[in-house]
Amino acid sequence: MALQGSIRASRQLPRLPCVLPFPSLGHGSVPRKGSQTLQVAGARSFSALAPGCRSPLTQASLRMKRSSSLCTKDSSQWARITVQQRRWSAQKSTDPKETQNTEPKSKTAAILSKIHRPTTHENIYTVPNILTLTRLVAAPLVGYFLVQGHHTAALGLFAYAGITDLVDGWIARRWNLQTVIGTIIDPMADKLLMTIGVACLAVNGSIPVWLAVIILGRDVGLALSAIYYRWISLPPPKTMARYWDFSLPSAEVKPTTVSKVNTALQLLLVGSAIGMPVLPETVIDAWHLKEAMTAFQYLVAGTTIWSGLSYVFSKDAVKILTKEEVQKRIARAAGKK
Repeated sequence: MALQGSIRASRQLPRLPCVLPFPSLGHGSVPRKGSQTLQVAGARSFSALAPGCRSPLTQASLRMKRSSSLCTKDSSQWARITVQQRRWSAQKSTDPKETQNTEPKSKTAAILSKIHRPTTHENIYTVPNILTLTRLVAAPLVGYFLVQGHHTAALGLFAYAGITDLVDGWIARRWNLQTVIGTIIDPMADKLLMTIGVACLAVNGSIPVWLAVIILGRDVGLALSAIYYRWISLPPPKTMARYWDFSLPSAEVKPTTVSKVNTALQLLLVGSAIGMPVLPETVIDAWHLKEAMTAFQYLVAGTTIWSGLSYVFSKDAVKILTKEEVQKRIARAAGKK
């Protein structure tokens, strides 16, 4: 009962004078402007001073303390963020995962830099190569005319092929237009013409079958060897598109002397066999051309076997181009452009 009475008495006192001691004015003096009233809100509000009771000096000092505390907090937060950023950058630079990812890339780049990859193609659109391509087109036409019995037309195309074979080589040497594709398609055109001509003449009975087997067997062996050397000499990556792109130099075929002589004899044999039906019988009998043709067939068989063996045992017949030789050919092709 006594406690409740004291609480009620405290609630009935609405205001109390606030007295603040000022050292400059003495302990007992109270300024008129500094006296304020304190709103009592329960028993706990006796010890609280109203903001209006504080002096201007006290308010200024409180503001300075608040600003200094805010600055201290901001500076401490900024220092904490800076330290975290430094730690994060140090961890990122010394992260083993990233170093492991960058090392293989550098090793791969070093390996790829050692691999030779031609950056420029040879100029394959030259006059000798175009003449050689026309011989490739003329070869199946010669076979068609032989099968159909049109020996005059076949003889004319065969003569055109022989003349262009001599002309394109002279042009290539005269104006320095030799290319790797030229060294491949030139003998290919000759062999295609010989293969079609020999096969069609054997079907017609103009030459014996055993001679056709010797000639065609040698050509098939040389063709398989060319495919093999082209594949092993092609720089990586080895793809079919790059394999058939003959403007990428990789290997060079140099016909042997015996092979050149044999090619000329084979062409003369096929031309003679094509032209025999065109000549009159009186001329054939007067010059004993049938007997001479038989002897000539044995000569061609011997040179064919000899030339095939020369490619097997000769070291200079097939040459794989080195990196320096490829660069020379590329530079020469770029200079011609």
